[in-house]
Amino acid sequence: MCESFLDMEKNTVLVGVQWGDEGKGKVVDVLADQFDIVARYQGGANAGHTVVVDGKKFILQLIPSGILRPGKIAVIGNGVVLDPEALFCEVEAIERAGIQVGDRLRISDRSHLILPYHRMHEQAAEAARGDDKIGTTSKGIGPSYEDKASRRGLRCCDLRDARIFREKCKRALLEKNRYAAAFSGEVIADADQLIESYWSQARRIVPFLVNTADYLNREMDRGKTVLFEGAQGTLLDLDHGTYPFVTSSSAAAGGACTGAGVGPTRIGAVIGVSKAYTTRVGSGPFPTEVEGQGAELLRERGGEYGAVTGRPRRCGWFDVPAARYSSRLNHLSALIITKLDILDHLAEIPVGVEYQLNGHTLTEFPAEAETLERVETRYKMLPGWQQSTFGLRDYAQLPQKARDYLQFISDQVEVEIAMISTGPGREQTIWMENCEWMKQTALKQQ
Repeated sequence: MCESFLDMEKNTVLVGVQWGDEGKGKVVDVLADQFDIVARYQGGANAGHTVVVDGKKFILQLIPSGILRPGKIAVIGNGVVLDPEALFCEVEAIERAGIQVGDRLRISDRSHLILPYHRMHEQAAEAARGDDKIGTTSKGIGPSYEDKASRRGLRCCDLRDARIFREKCKRALLEKNRYAAAFSGEVIADADQLIESYWSQARRIVPFLVNTADYLNREMDRGKTVLFEGAQGTLLDLDHGTYPFVTSSSAAAGGACTGAGVGPTRIGAVIGVSKAYTTRVGSGPFPTEVEGQGAELLRERGGEYGAVTGRPRRCGWFDVPAARYSSRLNHLSALIITKLDILDHLAEIPVGVEYQLNGHTLTEFPAEAETLERVETRYKMLPGWQQSTFGLRDYAQLPQKARDYLQFISDQVEVEIAMISTGPGREQTIWMENCEWMKQTALKQQ
């Protein structure tokens, strides 16, 4: 086998299997020790990745979790939309905790910017939807992607020249104010005031700007390995998720190529992250959702509140049809299960194994959100283990019924489990040494 192919096998995409919030931040932090570079390829500051290191809690919204590992390079790719204020709040918080960002951060000069009028636009749009709101974080991410698609967005490279930035920003604001005046009779912003205020903050990005696609490809040519980090989850992917209750970018593994600027032949594996149950934030269909006291207990035990917004997450049981759909879409090499310990208290655990509609079993994950809202889920009841798995690091220490539960999920989704997270800390991790992906990549345990 040629050397370049062996190098390719080490480059890995990490994706969420569900509707986001699967615990990717901790997983990226654990895996980052095995890679040279961690690159984020989509989303914005609406993705809160929570990582606990030596008892310190970090919530990272834009910077890849790999920044917490000494010597690792963190890359924000061109597929990310960037809010300078959010970025520098994050940098300052990390450095206050004693971790120097310095020259370990690279930002794509082709990333699109989030400007104040994007936030105003999104807040107004969500309010106008009333009961039909999508449940966005109102951070301006969707409108920034809208401007990107309509070819009127501003990019980070525009910050290199004050004159060019001001001209482009004035043109954009003229158009935004024209639309606002037509619909509401009011303008959304004073151009000069907004530009000067934004410029003083945003220009701090310039020293971090590079052509990250060129950088990543050159580093891979030199034998460096890359972990590509997605935000949100596959079921929120703009093309393949539960549209329209989705994010505004390509969260599935395919987004890594366009969002980071690398060819698909440079990626050797796709690893999926899933909770041992399921959660969802915001509106949209949720076939295995639990109501009432059961949901409250899962939410409280799992700390199921948004890392960015604090919103309570909707909770439900593991959804096999959704996970299998994500697995096939991403062609998963292996699966990582998080928050197994949250189920420790249960005597019996339902697992959603099949969707039925009008008495017929669905053989495909439906495209229409309306159909997904109407399906009835058939459950398989599995015995719980009713003893603590929190913090365990050895598979042999898991109760037999917990092992049976994991094996059932693996068999149903048709993907091997490579790792189990039993708590928020790096060390609270079980590695599955017999997993084929683990053997092929010779991944070292922490």
